[in-house]
Amino acid sequence: MKKRFLCLSLIFALAVTQVMPVAASRKEEVQTEKANTESKLSAAESKEAELEQQKEELLGEINSLDQSLVKTLAEIEILKGEISDKEDSIEETKEKLAESEAERDEQYAAMKKRIQYLYENGGSGAWAQMLLESSNITDLLSKAEYTEKMYQFDRDELSKMKNVVEQVTSLGNQLEEEKGELEQMKQAQEEQQENLENELEKKKATASDYENQISEVKAQAAEYRKLIEQQNAELKKIQEEEARKAEEARKAAEAKAAEEAAKKKAAEAAAAAKAEAAKKAASTSKSNSSSNTSSASGSQSSNTGASNTTTETTIVPEENTTVDETYEEETTTSSGSTSSASGDAVVSYASQFIGNPYVYGGNSLTNGIDCSGFVQQVFAHFGYSLPRTSDAQAGSGRGITYSEARAGDIIVYSGHVAILTGDGGIVHASNSKPYPQGGIKYSSNALYRPYIAVRRIVE
Repeated sequence: MKKRFLCLSLIFALAVTQVMPVAASRKEEVQTEKANTESKLSAAESKEAELEQQKEELLGEINSLDQSLVKTLAEIEILKGEISDKEDSIEETKEKLAESEAERDEQYAAMKKRIQYLYENGGSGAWAQMLLESSNITDLLSKAEYTEKMYQFDRDELSKMKNVVEQVTSLGNQLEEEKGELEQMKQAQEEQQENLENELEKKKATASDYENQISEVKAQAAEYRKLIEQQNAELKKIQEEEARKAEEARKAAEAKAAEEAAKKKAAEAAAAAKAEAAKKAASTSKSNSSSNTSSASGSQSSNTGASNTTTETTIVPEENTTVDETYEEETTTSSGSTSSASGDAVVSYASQFIGNPYVYGGNSLTNGIDCSGFVQQVFAHFGYSLPRTSDAQAGSGRGITYSEARAGDIIVYSGHVAILTGDGGIVHASNSKPYPQGGIKYSSNALYRPYIAVRRIVE
């Protein structure tokens, strides 16, 4: 029975091996093509993910630029309002100057008429006439004193009017200077606006290019997925064909084996019938008196048992030694020492950089820096850490009123920051114009524009 089963298995195996080579070569080709396609799909998906990440980062930069642009536009509008207010003040000062000059001229004309009257009526003998017409010395002195007072009044009034005209003229010049500085700051903000808009345009163009690249990669990935589906379908078809042919071969092998078994069984039956007929013929023969002696010889089989010696290896587990290790963290506490700087020292240090250039976004006190960078770097020299932007610096230190301010305090405007000098002025990185119109400079009027906050950094 075992031999028969082995024979059938060999027949089935031979049948299957004859069927397999028919589709094996094409199957291997499709599997290789599918592996290549899957590799290309993986590369396309990785590229798509990379492009998506780059696009997201770029969109973040665009959003940040948009916020900066909105802030810049708002600061430009604030500066426009401040310039308009300054122009109104200039017009009021011009009107006041015209009134003062007219009053001065009127006073001067009246004085000239009084002098003319005296000389026309008295001439060079006015004093002599006053002496002759006076009834006594008291009357003479009264007239002389009155005349002297009149002359002194004219001189005092002219001096006052002269001072008023000079003050109004100086105020007008100061307002013009402050207006010029505001216009320069506005121009710097407009230049920043233009730079931001150009940068935004470039980044939006790049983002659009990313969109095109991502669309192309997605289209390639879709083609690869479609091709993989086709290859999977073909592989499935090949596998189904292989299974069908294998089943047919198995059935054919089984049929052949059954046929061989039937033939063998028929042969065995014929041999048995022939033997039975021969036996009957022998038993009926009476002339044969010989007795058949059958001797059976038994073969002795001695089983020699080999004693198998099993060597048992006893594995003795190693004794685990637990070592308790204690790690002590060394904490280094950095205690900042209190700076002994004074406000005057801050102003003195800041003033030595007057004349150096203004550079938007710069961080060099000598080669170029902007307003918030200037304040940050000056205080860093004394060990104080301030934020980088003017908006953030408006929350640094301790808030005080302007009336409490002293040298070394900072004053924050919309989009600008400066260091108060203690004499009503400021030292600051003003704008990108060359010194003295711009750059790091001293301005005499800290209130040339509305301020947001005054903060004390050095206590």
